[in-house]
Amino acid sequence: MNKKEDNKKIKEEKNKGGFICCNCGEWVSISDDIGTAHRNHCPYCLSSKHLDKEFSGDRASECGGCMLPIALTFKKEGKDKYGKERKGELMIVSECLNCGKVSINRIAADDEEKAILSLFNNSLKLGEEKVKNLSSQKIDIIKEGDKKDVFIRLFGKGIKKI
Repeated sequence: MNKKEDNKKIKEEKNKGGFICCNCGEWVSISDDIGTAHRNHCPYCLSSKHLDKEFSGDRASECGGCMLPIALTFKKEGKDKYGKERKGELMIVSECLNCGKVSINRIAADDEEKAILSLFNNSLKLGEEKVKNLSSQKIDIIKEGDKKDVFIRLFGKGIKKI
């Protein structure tokens, strides 16, 4: 499929109000009402389609492969007054099955918590080589010590309060 056909398909999907996930086959609704008008990943399995090339939203990739979630990271929010890195919102780290491109994507409010927690566990099991590769791309994978911050971002409270 060429770029023109891809853009046409994206417009058709938006007009239909959603798309079919490339991984699990579920229907994924998009709506201005719930803040998912720019959704590009499945809320059930967190997979997405490889559409962007250089930056989020450019829709310039010709790959079109299915991107599977491989880990979680925090959005980089700069440093605090003590020079410590601030942890921002949770982000999904995905890898294209077709070309191997890695990208990060915001978590949506209606994403399945179980899928996110499963991805947290996958983050802890990534091999050393993969973690180094991602780190070289300035993507720092969530570690066991980040569990409290993950729960706070997902549930608004720490682990002990659940």
